[in-house]
Amino acid sequence: MVSINNLTVSFGGFTLLNDINFHISERDCIGLVGKNGAGKSTLLKIITGIQKPSSGQILRPSELKIGYLPQQMEHRKDVTVFEEALTAFSLLFEMKREMEDVGKMLAERTDYESSDYHKLIVKFNDLNDRIHYMSDDNPEGMAERTLLGLGFKRDELDRLTGTFSQGWNMRIELAKILLKKPDLLLLDEPTNHLDIESIGWLEDYLATYSGSLVLISHDRRFLDNVTNRTVELMLGKAYDYKVPYSRYLELREERVEQQRAAFENQQKMIEKSEEFIERFRYKATKSNQVQSRIKQLEKIDRIEIEPEDHSKLTVKFPPAPRSGQVVVKCTELKMQYDKKVIFDKVNLTIEKGDKVAFVGRNGEGKTTMMRLIVNELLPKGGDLVLGHNVSLGYYAQNQEDLLDKEDTVYDTLDRIAVGDIRTKLRDILGAFLFKGEDVDKKVAVLSGGERSRLAMAKLMLKPHNLLALDEPTNHMDIRSKDVLKQALMKYDGTLLLVSHDRDFLDGLVDKIYEFKDGKVREHLGGVMDFLQRKKLEHFNELETRDKETRVESSDVKNREVLSFQEQKDLEKELRKRRNAIERCEKAIDDTENKIKDLELSLSQPKDSNKLESELKEYNLLKELLEQQMVEWERLQN
Repeated sequence: MVSINNLTVSFGGFTLLNDINFHISERDCIGLVGKNGAGKSTLLKIITGIQKPSSGQILRPSELKIGYLPQQMEHRKDVTVFEEALTAFSLLFEMKREMEDVGKMLAERTDYESSDYHKLIVKFNDLNDRIHYMSDDNPEGMAERTLLGLGFKRDELDRLTGTFSQGWNMRIELAKILLKKPDLLLLDEPTNHLDIESIGWLEDYLATYSGSLVLISHDRRFLDNVTNRTVELMLGKAYDYKVPYSRYLELREERVEQQRAAFENQQKMIEKSEEFIERFRYKATKSNQVQSRIKQLEKIDRIEIEPEDHSKLTVKFPPAPRSGQVVVKCTELKMQYDKKVIFDKVNLTIEKGDKVAFVGRNGEGKTTMMRLIVNELLPKGGDLVLGHNVSLGYYAQNQEDLLDKEDTVYDTLDRIAVGDIRTKLRDILGAFLFKGEDVDKKVAVLSGGERSRLAMAKLMLKPHNLLALDEPTNHMDIRSKDVLKQALMKYDGTLLLVSHDRDFLDGLVDKIYEFKDGKVREHLGGVMDFLQRKKLEHFNELETRDKETRVESSDVKNREVLSFQEQKDLEKELRKRRNAIERCEKAIDDTENKIKDLELSLSQPKDSNKLESELKEYNLLKELLEQQMVEWERLQN
């Protein structure tokens, strides 16, 4: 399908990708992994044709349809969410309009035996076949189902895209790409702006996707559930593993051990050769041997190994100053924007040393609560009080965007550091994986993950006893997330986290606040305890469980205390719904069969009256089919 041959990317004397080769075949689901800055996003841009390599080539069929979701993009702001999603079908709608025009021309002409008339018939049939191939479902139903799956509510579909955040507009772009059903999907960190429910929906969608996929993600579970192959970019080379991510880690460790042993053996050989050259350089009887050793060293293909990362053993936030026992206290707290109530009557207490996670669907108020705590917003009712001597360090979702892009990595810290900490800036940067020449890089050239790490490093310049971190791992690679997690586990202050990353939260937090339906509920214990009590395998079931039972309830326990009569009523309602769905599906089959028969008839020559009658019947049947599909969608939901 796509062949990457001898691909090299260089700029400013630095080689990012060096003579890499691999092939993307049909039904491949590839996880593209590697450190931030290894060239993953660059490679996707080259595959799409947005960026050109320094040398080498990408071979792909001319008819190949590629869907590409970058990390950042521009969006229209003056159309509704639904209208923007439907632009995915612009080609289909244009063909339908063209088919209607051709149908009208056929109905008006009487030169049935002419070549022009025959060409119109061929064009009509060709358009009909292409439309039938592209629209195996009604576009409006597909668009609505995809947008709902990605987290939009029905009453949000008529809102203008400009009223949504960058993250929600990224979901619209993802919906458009999925609706186009490309042959090859290229997704650059698609889960960064998705909540747990939407991540689960996307996993299910990709698991049954018929095309090929190349995915950049720093979510272990997502990679394991979606991919069947892993390509690692390291030190400019590509290493291809025909296994999902977790198995790749095991095989990679074996390869690195072999590579390290080969490196050490080569270093010993080089050392002995250099020692021989130095010892006999000026001895005439050994000159031929010396020259031979010199030439041998010049020709040798030197083995490179990735430097060991010891920083995760030493990263440590400054000791937390003493604070009062109660760090954050909310009493009957209410927050709303205009007339929309985000949450109401919230009572919570966070004490010294607590490590707390805020979880729930996007838009339920997690970030709003963070902004209330850091005094960026004022509540509409109730009280929120920080405890005695609380020193707050805040990492916002867009923290990395607030950095001055003209500063270097070192300057970013140097501008705000005061006192003795200035002598430790390089140590702090090294702890967050900025080493050697990295500290002199401009912020403008850093990857998203590198900017996130730099923004996090800024929090270490001053001791805080309360850290409020809103999605701190977005854009971070898996190794960087591990480094941060280890540092936060050692942190002796109070920690508040907004995150959708279960692996990151596991073992780190001891209390969870669930934001749902305008309420905030407290769950004591870690993430796994929370999941076990709720009997959930994935976080995404938080939102879907009530739908499955069809029971309106704010307490999951209601599921276990239904009365006998309620159970009978529920079973009766489910039977009625199943019967209605079966009747609807049979009606859809009948309509589709009639449409196929008419399509066959329309392909045969006939007089204008008969043709006009069949075209009218054909259009009526298509409208009926769309209505039946809408009804089927309603019954399913």
